[in-house]
Amino acid sequence: MISDKYSLWSALSSQPNTGHTVLTPNNRGLAYGDGFFTTMAVIDGTILWLDYHQQRLISHAQALQLDIDSDKLLIELQAQAQQLQQGMLKLIITRAEQALRGYAFRTSESGSACEIWLKATSMTKVITEQLSLPDGRSLLIQLMTQACCLTSQLACLPSTLAGLKSLNRLDNVLASGELQTLKNTRVVANGDAIGEGLLRDMTGSWVEGTMSNVFYQLTEAAVADRAQTYCSVVNDKHDRAKPCDYLTTGQWYTPSMSQSGVAGVMRQVIIDALTVTTTPVIIRPLTDNDLPQLSQLFFCNAVRGVMPVSALTLLSGEVISF
Repeated sequence: MISDKYSLWSALSSQPNTGHTVLTPNNRGLAYGDGFFTTMAVIDGTILWLDYHQQRLISHAQALQLDIDSDKLLIELQAQAQQLQQGMLKLIITRAEQALRGYAFRTSESGSACEIWLKATSMTKVITEQLSLPDGRSLLIQLMTQACCLTSQLACLPSTLAGLKSLNRLDNVLASGELQTLKNTRVVANGDAIGEGLLRDMTGSWVEGTMSNVFYQLTEAAVADRAQTYCSVVNDKHDRAKPCDYLTTGQWYTPSMSQSGVAGVMRQVIIDALTVTTTPVIIRPLTDNDLPQLSQLFFCNAVRGVMPVSALTLLSGEVISF
């Protein structure tokens, strides 16, 4: 079990563990968003990309001055994954309640103590189609989807907070609301549903999706007349397939997380995996002028893996097809 200073809420039992703290209005995550979270896919009782999630625990705890024993916590998470078998674990970490009034916390052991909350969601159907990485590992890949540019914007943050998956996600909440409205009202071509929205930050650069990071290729960087060997990785109702070398052919770019957005686990997995290839990922802004020049686009996160995009609808209404 984890240390007594941690509070673990298990959705598997729907009750707080005996002897642990229950959520109150004094919880700093509830009151101030003072904490962070990470969401993990579980397949066959195994947490995917567990080492990357541990890196997030360590880096975020350091950034927010929280005291977390990540090794002990991972043992507990692995036990929960074994019990869950198929689904998703959402881990939320908040600073422990403080005796000080308001936002303040003591820069001491008591100020660094935290509470840990875990939500487990069972999924009876987990998509297991995969794309291979250069090092032999595989990524989950979803069916083709459409995306649209959203008018909602992401906040720009100081360097100490930019890229963190903190509990302060109101910009994503509002953007997701806008996306849901579009899903309910917009008729899309080719039968592909709208699966994600592309978001700008306050500087006007396009940064990420409402729940995912984005990677893209540009027309001038595409490899002309390349031979593609197709496999049965993803075949949707239109019998389209993504090439086996989808991630390793052509130059991929992804926006920086230095002032807005979330530096996601899957984003880092892909960046690390392609570092050893002849075309490592380039960190580069995605601007309005780039959008008509896009030749490929996908979103990604740790639960869904890679989400290839078949078409992107711009704010002008123009549709870029891939």
